[in-house]
Amino acid sequence: MNEQRVFIGMTAIIGSTVMRQLLDKVERVARSQATVLVTGESGVGKEVVARAVHHYSQRTSKPWVDLSCAALPENLLESELFGYEKGAFSGADSSKPGLFEMAHQGTIFLDEIGELEPRMQVKLLRVLDGAPYYRLGGTKKVVADVRVVVATNQDLDKAAQEGRFRRDLYHRLSQFVLKVPPLRDRLDDIAPLACYILAQQNPELHFTSRAMAALECHSWPGNVRELRNVVIQAAVMAMNEEIDAEDLPLPNAGESMGLESLGAAVDGAQAGSLDNMERRMIFEALASTNGHQQKAADRLGISRRTLSRKLKTYESQGIAPVYAQEAES
Repeated sequence: MNEQRVFIGMTAIIGSTVMRQLLDKVERVARSQATVLVTGESGVGKEVVARAVHHYSQRTSKPWVDLSCAALPENLLESELFGYEKGAFSGADSSKPGLFEMAHQGTIFLDEIGELEPRMQVKLLRVLDGAPYYRLGGTKKVVADVRVVVATNQDLDKAAQEGRFRRDLYHRLSQFVLKVPPLRDRLDDIAPLACYILAQQNPELHFTSRAMAALECHSWPGNVRELRNVVIQAAVMAMNEEIDAEDLPLPNAGESMGLESLGAAVDGAQAGSLDNMERRMIFEALASTNGHQQKAADRLGISRRTLSRKLKTYESQGIAPVYAQEAES
């Protein structure tokens, strides 16, 4: 069963067991005050998970503040995080509180933490350890009660071992680590995510079974961000209410998708997800051929005997397609 949850204005679509398990873990972690490190490939939805930490925490009614550490040069990043006093530098015509002050009693989310410069790493470590700090040009110390959540697509442990990231800061940030799996490892999220994105673009559009099979066969190196781009492009270029495999801006999306190529198409996927996807492709092929097993086998690129064997396996598991029996000629 698919779920839809909203965390601080950002919607999470959950169809896979692995993501439900991750959010269950998020709820438990959120009740603590531990600093949380969210890891995962680019585009997997790390910010959604970070927002969920704040949503489920006791600080949920307090401020949520977020910043990308890669978005600003070091001098501006320092003033953004810790604030400045009037006259601290050229152009500082008035005082400005930093994001830590603005997030007091709430949560601050620092994305792309691996991009933080060494000098800022030292200052952040001191703040995380509870040390008061000064605004730029200030003479009065500031103390902020803030829950810190950070995210990165880098291997911070390896970066610390290689001296590119402070080891003490890494240990301080990783009191609890939440790893967001790539989309290729949670195939059951693809269909609900794609349908949700499509409905946002045009609720009158829908995917054919061939289009959905093509989406599920793609390896998604860009993860959810790539999926969103593909769906939006298909929606914009749609000539009618039906989006077929050929309408998707994916390599080889309109070609025959035999089961022999399934393993390569979802390289790295969990075995259970791979089995589910194979079964779905078989059932869709049977449905599209009105239950004609030979035609379905030809479409899948397998022998009739192999198809029959797989159907018997599904039957023994209590699973059967709508068109499990051979249609009449």
